[in-house]
Amino acid sequence: MRRCTNGHYYDSDKYSNCPLCGVNIPNIGSTRAKEASDFPATRAKAAHTAGAVGIEAETVGVIREKTGADPVTGWLVSIEGPVKGRDYRLHSERNFIGRADNMDVCIKGDNAISRNNHAVISYNPKVNSFKIMSGDSRGIVYLNGEEVDAAKELKPYDEIEIGKTRLKFFPCCGEHFKWDT
Repeated sequence: MRRCTNGHYYDSDKYSNCPLCGVNIPNIGSTRAKEASDFPATRAKAAHTAGAVGIEAETVGVIREKTGADPVTGWLVSIEGPVKGRDYRLHSERNFIGRADNMDVCIKGDNAISRNNHAVISYNPKVNSFKIMSGDSRGIVYLNGEEVDAAKELKPYDEIEIGKTRLKFFPCCGEHFKWDT
């Protein structure tokens, strides 16, 4: 855990600045790949015993299963709204967006965003592409000003509007780079 200059504690592996006040922390150090033990219970961890019959193992993504890490595949940066300037890391496969702490992209401070599954951004490592889709909530998701009513491909620098927040999409994976699987 890391403490911001305003005294809030937050997970520095998940956030590059304080999710409550948006204060950047100087000298945050290098980003490290998350290990299997770093993922919270909200990532569908199930207790397992090696070789035990009838006990389910944890569900893991393709890249994480092969490398032991869940590397960043892209970022969302808030360009307007209550958390303007804040960035969010995207990982392989499905990234759930909402206000709740168990969301992959947790956008605190915008009460117009549903707590759980307002939207989903997926990265498909097989075809090296991103898509956005509306989640389970009442709220509407917009991509470049158009309502997302079915899964739509995300392109570099696309703008996503969720609640009062506008996000800019920056891919790490795409035409010029892909994690080896």
